[in-house]
Amino acid sequence: MPRTQPDQQVPDLKLNLAGGGSFDLSGETPDNFVMVVFYRGLHCPMCKKFLTTLNTLAQDYTDIGVSIIAASMNDEAIATQTRKDWGLNNLRIAYGLTEDVAVKWDLYISSSIKEGEADVFCEPGFFLVRPDGRLFLANITNMPWGRPDLHEILQKIPFALERNYPARGVKT
Repeated sequence: MPRTQPDQQVPDLKLNLAGGGSFDLSGETPDNFVMVVFYRGLHCPMCKKFLTTLNTLAQDYTDIGVSIIAASMNDEAIATQTRKDWGLNNLRIAYGLTEDVAVKWDLYISSSIKEGEADVFCEPGFFLVRPDGRLFLANITNMPWGRPDLHEILQKIPFALERNYPARGVKT
């Protein structure tokens, strides 16, 4: 059974940020959600596409009460390079995600299959977490593709909030 259950507390997440500072999920105070994006790393062109799109939408998400963190198992130097090379000036980029924490978030773990990939890295995960730490939405995939459409999510969050839409996947 997955550890990240809808409407239940998500695992702790405390990481350092490229460019300085730190992130502690328990200290986040968004109006509506914290968007937690786990990405494969600098080696992944699909991650670049996803995060650069998210970077262009970051203010729109902020405007609807969503704070954003993107995290990988990359080290500080690679996370800093990712932020710079991909132009992610509107996103907080966290680094140093451990395999243990990634598994607690139900992320798939992969080993390198080609040159240029990190030896070990997490596969993508996308989560919307309520300010009290309960999971609202989870999208976990074992491939670089299969991620949610960021434009659609941006449209659906206000819809869900206006209708007091509950976290789905909870049998009552």
